[in-house]
This record gives sequence, structure tokens and C-alpha cells, in this order.
Amino acid sequence: MTEVLFDRDGDRYVATELARGPWDPGSCHGGAPSALLAALIDTSPSLAPLQIVRLTYDIMRPVPLAPVRAAVQVIREGKRVQVVEADLTGDDGTELVRCRALRVRSGQVELPAGAAYDDPPPTPGPQQAATEVERAGDEWGTGFWTAVEVRPTLGSVLGAPGPGTAWFRLGVPIAEDVPTTPIARVAAASDFGNGLAPPLEIDRYLYLNPDLTVDVHRLPVGEWVALDSRSVAQPAGVGLTTSTLYDEAGRIGTAMQSLYIEAR
Repeated sequence: MTEVLFDRDGDRYVATELARGPWDPGSCHGGAPSALLAALIDTSPSLAPLQIVRLTYDIMRPVPLAPVRAAVQVIREGKRVQVVEADLTGDDGTELVRCRALRVRSGQVELPAGAAYDDPPPTPGPQQAATEVERAGDEWGTGFWTAVEVRPTLGSVLGAPGPGTAWFRLGVPIAEDVPTTPIARVAAASDFGNGLAPPLEIDRYLYLNPDLTVDVHRLPVGEWVALDSRSVAQPAGVGLTTSTLYDEAGRIGTAMQSLYIEAR
């Protein structure tokens, strides 16, 4: 097994089986391309030290386990605020995923005592949480959930309908010469929300997310990112997953996924 999410083929990226998703054996889990684009944006040039505070992904089409090209473009340059777009396209030029990132100046600002306090992290923490993941539905095989270590808190079952809380750690590199930056770890974990807290039974329904929006007010410290997720479904075939994001020190932001729902 290749121990990266994407192999390099010249200037192209080729997803390995560790990037595979649960809906189509020939396509990626959304977390793999999300992490790749976040890392490419995070390491792109800027006029001043900047931090990504928002990532908005439009997943136009499934990303295949086949060669794709990545491009990064600055849409709005600045020393205080920068807007960057990155996308993945197939060899035929078909756009697969587009990500728009908002980056703001990162520096030091003196705050009043207690102003930076936020909600504490979920308990138990990753060191005490369950190391064996219980998964609902059929045998999942190898996929992105193999590349990411998942440690659910008590009562959480991956793929079982209802709220869920778990810690996630990306355990393999994204690709050669692509660093796994803190925001890339957040992006990789954030797309698990609808799997952690499905609105419906995975054996009876599809609940695909055609988008992902991640907002962070603080980058995670360390390798672990926790999601506390909730989903809703509507008879019109539309749903929404909302996840609160944490590191081991406390809350760092939120993630949202719109859902397309269909009976199998």
C-alpha cells in the first residue's frame, strides 16, 4: 500500500486507495482533496504573514483515483487580507473541486485578560478515547478512514445515525513535497462530519456533501482535531451537517456541509 494520499506524476496528483471514499470505489473521500488544496493554498506566497480563516469548497464532481492537476491563483492580493482560489481538474480540463480561501494578517495583538477564552474540548481527549472504531453498515475496506486515525468519544459509532463526537488525526503525508500544515489537518477532518453524524442509515440512503465550509479563529496545536457533529434531513432530499471543531486546548472553529440525500 502506498503510504500517501496522492502520488506525484510529474505536475499531476494521483489519489491512492488511502484517499478512497465510501460512495464510489473509484472516487476520493472529500477529505483527501480538501487537505491537498488547503495545504497548497497555505504554502502559497503572500506579502505578509497570513493565516487561513475560511475555506469554502465546491465539489463539482467526484475526484477520481486517477491523475488530476492542481492550480492556485491569488484573486485579491493584500498585506491584511488575501483571497486565494485553488482547483483540481481532470486531464480533460473538467473542474472537479474549487476552493476559495480567505487569509488574514497574522501577528500579535494585546488582548484584555480572558478575552481569548473559548469552550473546552470534548472529553475524553484523544489519549483516553476509544481506539477501536465501531462502524455501521457493510465492510468498508481500505479508504480515507484508514489513513486517518479516528478515536470516538463514548457512544459514537462511525456511520450510525445521530450526533457524533470523535478525534481525528491524519496519519500519512498528503503527497511528496506537500507539507501537512495545521489547516490541512482541519480540512481533512472536517469532511468526516456527515459520516460521524449521519442523518440516515448508510445502507439505505446516500447523503453526499457537494460542498464544505470551514471557519477557524485559531489553528490547531498538535495533530488531533475533534468534531462534534449534528445532521438534519428533509423530505425534499436536502440536509445539513454542522460540526464544531476543537483541538486539545478547546474550540477552534466550525464546519458545515450541505447534503444531497437519496434513497439507495
